[in-house]
Amino acid sequence: MSALAEWVRAGRTADVVGLLDGMTDAERRAHVPELKALRKELRAEPWSAGSRRAYPALHAAGAACQTGAAGVAAWLAAMDMRWSQASPGLVIHLLGDRAPEWLADVTHRLAERPESANVSYELMAGLVRLSGCPVPTTDAYVRGWVSHIGSTWQRGDTVLDRLRRDPHLSELVAALFVTDDIGSRLEWMPAEGPNSWTEALARLTTEGMLDRGATIDACVARLLRGGGSSDLRLFLRLLKTLDLTRDEERQRTADWLALASDAVSVVASHAQSVLGALALDGGLSPRQLAEMSGAVLFRTEKKLVRAQLVLLGKVLTREASAAEELLPAAALAFGHGDSDVQERALKLVERHAGKVGSRDVRAELATAVEQLIPTLRARATRTLGAAPVAAEPAVYEEVLPPAPERWRLAPPPESAAELAEEVGAWLASGGDVAAFERTLDGLMRHAHRDRDSLVEALGPVVGRLWWATADPQHVRWNDHFSDRPHGLDLVLATLLGRISVDALHVEGRRGRPTSECVHSALSRAFYARIRDVAHRIHTDPLPFLLSTPTWNTGLLDPDELVTRLDTYRQLGARPSATDFAQALLRVGRQDRGSAAAAAERAAKLGTAEGTWLARWLTADGPALPRDRRRTSGARILVEFGELPELQEDFPEEFRPLGRPVSVFREHWHCYHWDPAVRQHWLALLPERRELVAARILRDLSTVAVEDTRGEAAVLPLLAEGDGEAGEAVHLCLAYGLGARYPEDRLAAVDALLVLAARGQLDTARLGAGLGQLVRRGAVKPLRLAESARTAAATGANATIWGMLRHTLPVLLADLATDGTAVAARGLGELIGVVAECAERSGARGELPHLAQAAARRGSSRLVAQARRLQGTLTVEVAA
Repeated sequence: MSALAEWVRAGRTADVVGLLDGMTDAERRAHVPELKALRKELRAEPWSAGSRRAYPALHAAGAACQTGAAGVAAWLAAMDMRWSQASPGLVIHLLGDRAPEWLADVTHRLAERPESANVSYELMAGLVRLSGCPVPTTDAYVRGWVSHIGSTWQRGDTVLDRLRRDPHLSELVAALFVTDDIGSRLEWMPAEGPNSWTEALARLTTEGMLDRGATIDACVARLLRGGGSSDLRLFLRLLKTLDLTRDEERQRTADWLALASDAVSVVASHAQSVLGALALDGGLSPRQLAEMSGAVLFRTEKKLVRAQLVLLGKVLTREASAAEELLPAAALAFGHGDSDVQERALKLVERHAGKVGSRDVRAELATAVEQLIPTLRARATRTLGAAPVAAEPAVYEEVLPPAPERWRLAPPPESAAELAEEVGAWLASGGDVAAFERTLDGLMRHAHRDRDSLVEALGPVVGRLWWATADPQHVRWNDHFSDRPHGLDLVLATLLGRISVDALHVEGRRGRPTSECVHSALSRAFYARIRDVAHRIHTDPLPFLLSTPTWNTGLLDPDELVTRLDTYRQLGARPSATDFAQALLRVGRQDRGSAAAAAERAAKLGTAEGTWLARWLTADGPALPRDRRRTSGARILVEFGELPELQEDFPEEFRPLGRPVSVFREHWHCYHWDPAVRQHWLALLPERRELVAARILRDLSTVAVEDTRGEAAVLPLLAEGDGEAGEAVHLCLAYGLGARYPEDRLAAVDALLVLAARGQLDTARLGAGLGQLVRRGAVKPLRLAESARTAAATGANATIWGMLRHTLPVLLADLATDGTAVAARGLGELIGVVAECAERSGARGELPHLAQAAARRGSSRLVAQARRLQGTLTVEVAA
């Protein structure tokens, strides 16, 4: 090893530089191979003390010994040395004797590297000065420049001072406007003062160091281009700081029109204010103002729409001659989704309609009236001469999505290799009930048929799991496999011999836990079957599982179960008690004809299981226990009484399913935190979803009461299930509709529409429950209004009206008694949604306490929407 390599390894950077300074290019090139070998050696242990000591010297020596620009740039930006580099000054010293063209090539190659390469800005800037090349304007260089300028507060300097002295100010500032996400880096700097980028750039523009016109154009162009919120905030603030003159604003009228139409709200608001000032100063023609209005009035932001209507009113007051161009533009707001906006637009048109002489314009206004809500349309017939409201409203047709159809599970793969692939897919991303049950049945079938081939096929799939390679002494039941949602792990670990028969036997004999939570009954029954399946794989594999569902919801066809029992009888197989118990809970009994026919076949099998199945299929059921509502803080929960049929003859692990559900006697905080397991609980009792809903009701309530996320994902599955949709199911849905996060509300809307499409939605029960939850503070009116509006937008206006017509009286009752409302905030929005649904569905009639709310003084949104709803429900159709 040469002296250079030894000194590099020792981290003697100063000696390395002295040695390199005395070498020729050829001598330096001769050391490249051993430096590469040393780099490869250090790469094996990059964070060792020796590597950290050697890397700065290696970084400098390798750059000095390379003679090609590409090789030097690649060495300096190498990933393995990015955290232990030589100082920029040292590298510049070693490269200082190279030709300027060569240095410029290295500089631009380094600047083209991504910012994540961690190339020092000081190094690149030093090479620019040394080579005299044009300054790079790449993303990495501009970001490095911004960070360099912004760190001046540590040196007693200011951003303004450093920018003034920068020889490449114009080029780099121009590049600043086209660099994505630069605002996130600059927003950490002060918004005001000499260290504020926006004030510094504005000051330099005033001083003439930056071209004012070019800077303004760059700001506007960046706002037109769009981008992240931090970028838009930065450049909008700079544009405001530049304080444009009226002439400068007028020159960019087309840009302001484009921004008002399509930019994000805060930028559009600024453009609107600029255009408004121009319009009032006569700098905007009526045609341009009409064009602007046509775009702004279609925006969803009510603030922008209302401001535009105010602007139109001011211009019309000053220029009567503009009415024929501006009023049709104002009438575009007649189709806005907010009734307040419609009313403002109608008032504006009514106020200035007399200034219109053209019959064509009046006809255009009369046609636009058709977009107004019924109460405003009736008024417009009198004031604008529009066509009267039809004597009979059009017949409304409710649009609901088609009820989801259940589908049959496919049989498990025939080969062990195919099954292993499905197991790998399950372990990688999980799956639904159908995938889990199909895979579980396949594991049992192949274990019964040829366990050795199955184990061989599974080896590569499970080899990455920690328990597959861990010391068997460390693979303990309670560490990983007890009460976990991923039950396949236990079965796979059993197949591969990582869980002993003794461990399974001991866990199977354990008594009921001393600390029960509301989910324990579901969890114990689910895992008892998984544990029993694993035990039978070890001791006496079954030919197949009796309880594998026929349908994706978890339901098992009764005739299919009889056929499976008959096959067991012919093979002399001994059923698993828990597997058969699960099969009984899944077998369909709602179709009494099919159940009776299957019972007759089962009775003829002559086996104990056949007799039990025949008795089960002919019994009354599936029954639900007596229930009652209970309150807990802001929540409304459900308690269930005892269900004896789930305790008689069933294995011990299944009997808690028939025991009472108590709000106050059972623990609510437990380890059943993974929402993925709830789909399996629903498949445990596919015809008794009400029992499952009661046990997960408190979990669902947290999305509204505690603003948790993701708990409502189970709601569509709950809606697709079978059995009665009672108090618990509807309360689960109510909490979901009031969830904090949009994805949870959307899941609740999906569930609501599914229940409605299946004819299982009790709108009166749901609406009254929502009223109580809103009144108790568990559900916020604004969130409920968003959910209801989303559901109504699909075409379910009558459904939402039928639901909320039972919610509003509960909330309006307080207004009728003492003049206050517990949930007044957002109540106006909720009434507005009800009014929309009533208008679209043609609802008529009376709503308790609505008249009193509509008769209140003032023009608040609550009162305005109450009057709108009252007018809709009692509107007299014009002759």
